[in-house]
Amino acid sequence: MTTLKKASVLNEAKEHFASNENTLNFAPHPLLRASAVQTVLAKQLTGQTGWLTQVEQPVLLDAGPDATGYDERAVRLLGYYVPAHSHERLPSAANGAGQTAWPQKSRGLVMTLHGWCGCSHSTYNLLLTDALVRAGYDVFRLNARDHGPGIHVVPEALNTGVFLGTLIEETALATHWVAQMAGAKPFYIVGASMGGNFALRLAAHHARSPFPNLRRVIAISPAISPGTATDAVDSHPVYRNYFRSRWFKSLLTKERLYPQHFDFALLHKMRYVRAMTDWLVRTYTEYAGADDYFGHYAVTNEHIDALTAPTTIITAADDHVIPRADFEALHTHPLLSMHILPHGGHVGFMQGFPPRHHLPEMVLGLLDG
Repeated sequence: MTTLKKASVLNEAKEHFASNENTLNFAPHPLLRASAVQTVLAKQLTGQTGWLTQVEQPVLLDAGPDATGYDERAVRLLGYYVPAHSHERLPSAANGAGQTAWPQKSRGLVMTLHGWCGCSHSTYNLLLTDALVRAGYDVFRLNARDHGPGIHVVPEALNTGVFLGTLIEETALATHWVAQMAGAKPFYIVGASMGGNFALRLAAHHARSPFPNLRRVIAISPAISPGTATDAVDSHPVYRNYFRSRWFKSLLTKERLYPQHFDFALLHKMRYVRAMTDWLVRTYTEYAGADDYFGHYAVTNEHIDALTAPTTIITAADDHVIPRADFEALHTHPLLSMHILPHGGHVGFMQGFPPRHHLPEMVLGLLDG
């Protein structure tokens, strides 16, 4: 991109950013302020999102060459597309028939990225999709390699090589395909936790390989330093057991599918995520160990300095997984807005009493301006 063109893009983005920014209005009830309460409640209260499975369309994307070296064919990533206002096409209780035409035009396409061991059908993903679709946005929920709900396909079967946080290029190519689905409409990226890490790196990737009509990137509780986040998970038994069991189950599925390539027997005795990661990357990748691997997909100030699209970070000071210090170490940037809220836990942000999810409202506020 030429200097003149980059300056023009930056100025346009600044204007859009300035007109789109708002406050997040998050003030949880005193009984809900504890970080663990926020984090756990957000996973348990699923809301009324079952209708999405009636309208979502599975899409298999060609994500380019396989960087793991296990497959000669292209990487395949699965996503789920839901058009704006799809809820209005559902059969109504009154007449038993839904509308046959889209009632309104789409306001843009939002691509969501899930967290580690989550998927397109994680609670926050479904709740966010529900709110966005009702507000007039198309939504594409992209699954990372080895992640997915297991509804239409076993996710580990799509690609031979195991998921790695460093596989940004396959995610970027898939993102290009999704952005093209938006046509001339605005395109947005919203990621949570590990998905927030990917979202920020995609925002930097946009500077050298632009995604069509990208208007804003939103990273929620993003893992800035994966090594630090892993150590935080390992230090909390509940979080450690949750992530370890889900990851190990996925690895065992991979082993059953591709026994000629993988043998994870030694992982049975390992109780900590860092130890498992260290053994896996030493055994099956070119990384020297966990620290080397984590360092290769950390969000750095180089990523922040490269921003050419409005980018927002939403996190909580009391997040037990992602420490506040990670965010305070990041450079400032005219296109970066950072909200470090006092409470919210890890991808929690539960409001009111009885509690309700406030995250969709925050994201919509940022998109709507």
